[in-house]
Amino acid sequence: MTPSLHSGGPLVLFEDVHLTLASPAGPVNILSGVSLAVEPGETVAVIGPSGSGKSSLLMVMAGLERASQGRVRVAGEDLGRLDEDSLARLRRRRIGIVFQSFHLIPTMTALENVAMPLELAGNRDAFGRAEEGLAAVGLEGRLAHYPGQLSGGEQQRVAIARAFVAGPDLLLADEPTGNLDAATGRLVIDCLFAERARHGTTLILVTHDSSLAERCAREIRLSDGRIVEDCRAATGKAGAR
Repeated sequence: MTPSLHSGGPLVLFEDVHLTLASPAGPVNILSGVSLAVEPGETVAVIGPSGSGKSSLLMVMAGLERASQGRVRVAGEDLGRLDEDSLARLRRRRIGIVFQSFHLIPTMTALENVAMPLELAGNRDAFGRAEEGLAAVGLEGRLAHYPGQLSGGEQQRVAIARAFVAGPDLLLADEPTGNLDAATGRLVIDCLFAERARHGTTLILVTHDSSLAERCAREIRLSDGRIVEDCRAATGKAGAR
């Protein structure tokens, strides 16, 4: 695992964060005064109705959307002070992302998809580490398969391996089982939580699935772009293991 450059304080810190986006009907307030702190190693579910700002919250954390107002710090970096190249480097080294749609490159094998972020970072053992990452999610027999030759659950496990391969401090997962049937979704989530535990990664998970949210040690509920509930589970909950 890549040694963390973050030391002390929350891994993620939002201070009065607003996100306003343009639309044909005029400006739309997506996030309205969100403040929260997430400590290293936490597992956090973000829940709430459609349109409440859940995915946008993750986009701001990843530096894929810039806050319109307020302060965002991730892994010791003030995102508002970083240019696009610096944000890309931060994501590559410190943040893993798993989307509902798998976002695999169709012309690359599973092994090549997982190795790609390490290659971009100049890692000389990119393919060796990618092979280890795929073995960890049970896909050691699928290294040479292209995404079109894999099932949906297998594609998402490739995406999970890719997200964890650089040893990120923070893993952001946006409805990771949204395109999967229930049985496959459970397998993928077991894989996600096993990898999170193996790496000691902070996990922030957007989901509509209450049983999935309950696997996290903390639940944050959004409504109309605001945090309306923030509760921590009792010790011993599944996601706290």
